[in-house]
Amino acid sequence: MTETAKSDAVQPPLKAGIIPVTPLQQNCTLLWCTKTMKGALVDPGGDLDKLKAAVAKVGVTLEKLLVTHGHLDHCGQTGMLADELGLPIEGPHEDDRFWIEQLDEDGPRWGMVAKSFEPTRWLKDGDTVTVGELVLDVIHCPGHTPGHVVFFHAPSRFATVGDVLFKGSIGRTDFPRGNHQDLIDSITQKLWPLGEDVTFVPGHGPTSTFGLERKTNQFVSDMMLG
Repeated sequence: MTETAKSDAVQPPLKAGIIPVTPLQQNCTLLWCTKTMKGALVDPGGDLDKLKAAVAKVGVTLEKLLVTHGHLDHCGQTGMLADELGLPIEGPHEDDRFWIEQLDEDGPRWGMVAKSFEPTRWLKDGDTVTVGELVLDVIHCPGHTPGHVVFFHAPSRFATVGDVLFKGSIGRTDFPRGNHQDLIDSITQKLWPLGEDVTFVPGHGPTSTFGLERKTNQFVSDMMLG
């Protein structure tokens, strides 16, 4: 597990660890409140023993599971973990219901174990979720999927963005109900205004900052978009 955290405090209010899971090396993120040591897993898509071991190593008490979108690698085993540990599931936006409902079929198609589930709480733009004493903003960012959400902790200048944005790239839009223009609009109209100093964990690959992507990303840099 690799850790990332950003704050001007000696003990930052939020810490995060990245745990790649599934054959697609999806970045499951363990977020926790350092004051309460309560945490949440964002996109626990698989490799549940690995995730539970990481949580135990840090000493965090899980209180919920968060989901950015309904694709198999991000949430295929979320319902299974929720059932095992008795945890609520928050997210994604209900426009991704159709993705979650077909997890039972998508799992065998990709050679992975997956189970459909019903989130405890569907999220919408402007909602907040809590992790311990942390309050994260929910930002609906359609394009990769119609119900994709991003979780943003403003005091830490930190976001988990799923498959909306990557270091040097953006999410695919050729899946059912994907939309390229919606994705570009989500990034430029909802993420960029949060600030160039925001560090983000993407769904795959290394972390980056919104500022670096605005300067260098071949798909959404200011230069490319004019």
